[in-house]
Amino acid sequence: MTGSPHATSSGSPTDLPSEVDVVVVGAGAAGMSAALAAADRGLDTILLEKSPWFGGSTARSGGGVWIPGNYALKAAGQDDPLENSKLYLDSIVGDVVPKVRRDTYVDRGAEVMDWLKARTPVRFTWVPDYADYHPEQPGGRPKGRTVEPIPLDASFLGRELERLHPPYTKAPANMIVTQADFRKISLGLRTLRGPITMVKVTIRRIVAGLLRRRMYAMGNAIAIGLRKGLADARVPVHYETDLRDLLVEDGRVTGVRVLRDGVEQVVRARRGVVLGSGGFERSAELRERYLPRPTSVDWTTGSQNNTGAGLLAGIEAGARTDLMDDGWWGPTIPLPGRPWFCLAERNLPGSIIVNQAGERYMNEALPYVEAVHEIYRGEQTGVGHVPSWMVIDQRYRNRYVFAGLMPRQPFPGKWFKEGVVKKADTLAGLAAEIGVPAATLERTVERFNGFARTGVDADFHRGESAYDKYYSDPTVKPNPSLHTIDEGPFYAVQIVPGDLGTKGGLVTDERARVLREDGSVIEGLYAAGNVSSAVMGHTYPGPGGTIGPALVFGYLAAEDLASAGTTSASPATTAATAPTEPAVAEKETA
Repeated sequence: MTGSPHATSSGSPTDLPSEVDVVVVGAGAAGMSAALAAADRGLDTILLEKSPWFGGSTARSGGGVWIPGNYALKAAGQDDPLENSKLYLDSIVGDVVPKVRRDTYVDRGAEVMDWLKARTPVRFTWVPDYADYHPEQPGGRPKGRTVEPIPLDASFLGRELERLHPPYTKAPANMIVTQADFRKISLGLRTLRGPITMVKVTIRRIVAGLLRRRMYAMGNAIAIGLRKGLADARVPVHYETDLRDLLVEDGRVTGVRVLRDGVEQVVRARRGVVLGSGGFERSAELRERYLPRPTSVDWTTGSQNNTGAGLLAGIEAGARTDLMDDGWWGPTIPLPGRPWFCLAERNLPGSIIVNQAGERYMNEALPYVEAVHEIYRGEQTGVGHVPSWMVIDQRYRNRYVFAGLMPRQPFPGKWFKEGVVKKADTLAGLAAEIGVPAATLERTVERFNGFARTGVDADFHRGESAYDKYYSDPTVKPNPSLHTIDEGPFYAVQIVPGDLGTKGGLVTDERARVLREDGSVIEGLYAAGNVSSAVMGHTYPGPGGTIGPALVFGYLAAEDLASAGTTSASPATTAATAPTEPAVAEKETA
């Protein structure tokens, strides 16, 4: 049997072992991938998680995975030569990230997906036509390279399922909407696909309830699949165990110091430590220190526990950092109590985004990272861009789903009270509500309406990219991304630079080893996921450009650890061997 002899720990303050082969910090995609891969290679491994939950930001995500050449793409007939993906990353990422690291990601990704298929219950399928975010760049793919989890019944986790990270948005039990479903539903009743999809979602929910299933999709399914893999491999997961610092001896990381139930404990690592502890998006102090301003922890949808502990520990150990001023951005509506990360809303026809001068300044349908780059670029001009305002009319509200509201469903009064949404019968009145010059806003909308009639956005080329068309309305002609804004009343919705997490972190090589300022390796220290600087540089290749690297470099970290000496644990098993002992250890939870 693979895994650790500590798998049935009681959860008491003294249950941590004094020494293991590998210590993994963080139970998100990166940490769980690393811990499972390490156990799979016969290494005595434990996983330490700060929060009471597993899954991290992955569990709160849409669950897309951008890994070229994987089995799900091949099964859908959507595979293409890996050289195309390398060319694509060359063209959009460039020398910001060493080519060897980018190429390693592409070369090894499909292998990691096969390994996940062998070691966990999660299975992936292609998301039809979800374009790469820069499909017109060399190597880009208009039909996309993104896959997502097939919904799964998580009953096998038993009580451990209660440890799943709380969702980004609450939904009724068994109400499963995939990424592919969301695209259709966002169009409301504009096409038959919307209502048909909603009926299918409802029927699936009823059937699941009758069969007493506990169905999950998107990022939840990935997190649940990895957690099941860890349970099968008997890898202990210790919750509410907070990293304080790394043990460093003669320049090598040899373990961790943690706080657990108010007691500081030390766990030594014979092979090394893997940091998979997420970014620093929930630290107001680190956001103010590193990110563009204005910024706020209230604008992020990342896990509330991502406060940068692993990052700071790595810096203290001498690690170099990079990309600290960047994030996995997205235009966001700062709804009371929960930010809403905009996907379809700003892409659908009949909407524009204006700055505080009442002017458009970008293609509103840009990939979300690039859209926020434009917000901050505009902010530097001296004209206010934070907040910006999404301007729509009643026709738009009657047609499309918006921030979780069905077509024609009124905006909640609280949204108006908090100033997130403004309303007026005329554009001039709306301009007064949001404090922009009325003549400018009227001129901006009039010019945009002209583009909508001709189908050509002469200012920002909206609707020309295959990506722009993904969340568009195919019933609108001549350009499915453009429609006039001329049916009052009119609305303005506040837009701020939100994020899914931060991009900046510890610099690593192609083996996930953490590097110093001089490029030398910090022996015994590895990092994957958002605690490491992004292999995608300042951009984003397509949906799943965060989870994909987390899975791959977590796996590669474990591979390198396994090659770094001998261990007293059982021999590594091959990826083709079926996992043993599927039951979840009930004593594992704290």
